[in-house]
Amino acid sequence: MICTTYQFARRLLLLVILVLGFPVVSAAQSGELVVGFSDHSLVAGFADSEIIERELNRDSNYRIILGALERVRGEVIPEDFKRLKGDVTKITYEVSQEFTGEDVYEFYQQQLTAKNYELLYSCGGRECGSSNYWANDIFRNRILYGPERNQYFTAFRASSALESDPYFSLYIITRVNRRIYAYLEIVEPAGTQDPEQIAMVAEIVEPPIVAAQSSESGLNLLQRLREQGSVVLPAFSFQSNNRLTVPVDVEPLVSALNSDQALSIYVVAHLKQDGQSLQNLMQRSLARANSLRQALITAGIEAQRIEAAGVGPLAPYCASDNCEERIEIVLR
Repeated sequence: MICTTYQFARRLLLLVILVLGFPVVSAAQSGELVVGFSDHSLVAGFADSEIIERELNRDSNYRIILGALERVRGEVIPEDFKRLKGDVTKITYEVSQEFTGEDVYEFYQQQLTAKNYELLYSCGGRECGSSNYWANDIFRNRILYGPERNQYFTAFRASSALESDPYFSLYIITRVNRRIYAYLEIVEPAGTQDPEQIAMVAEIVEPPIVAAQSSESGLNLLQRLREQGSVVLPAFSFQSNNRLTVPVDVEPLVSALNSDQALSIYVVAHLKQDGQSLQNLMQRSLARANSLRQALITAGIEAQRIEAAGVGPLAPYCASDNCEERIEIVLR
């Protein structure tokens, strides 16, 4: 495949943006909206830690673990659990290696006491069961896997003991490479959502973009993608929360991907600079890219073949005119 200097520079810029760590939502971790890298208003993070991932899954069925884990007939079973339904916020912290997992665990225990939250269950080390079970079967987050002796888990809830109260799951692990992670899940029944989270969602409200219909065939799209390395798709219509409006025509792209089963892509969303903060533009564009990714998965494309990325205003130009705000498909 022969690339022009411009095509090479554009692909290089997108690759640099992805590699440098702007949020990319994976298949196992994807939610309706990534709401930003900040603590939840109900629980403070450890002072010497950094949020590396935050995700929101709305109206989810959730199982809070209230006992040690064991595998029975191939299935991981907790000794006790409670089923909940609500919005689930997931936050992953990386903690400075100057501290220990025990330091982090004690910090959260002190916070629970200070806030009069109710402790439902806690365990440490091997009494919690296999770390592999927690990482891969319960939280579905491989970064949390480590030696059993280095793990802590706590389940708790707000103090009034009403069914509408938020519930919390906290898992702390020190991996073999000595990296320490604290993973927090907050389950909020309807009407109890984080005020900061609501404000951030409200901040991104915008008029919908008028959708443009495409008559391009899947084979033509596939040919252009192979030749150019990236293709700007016709405009899609998005709702105010950056989800695609329905119905949405993804058939040409689905056809192109089905024609070459070895093809993997980035779905990259761009937004023009309009006076909003870079963080908001990055979050909005990532939410758009992930919305299209989910539409492709729903249409039958394997999740591992698609990665979503939002680059906001950081790659504003393309070969076509007036494409500061666009969805672009890039070969992986």
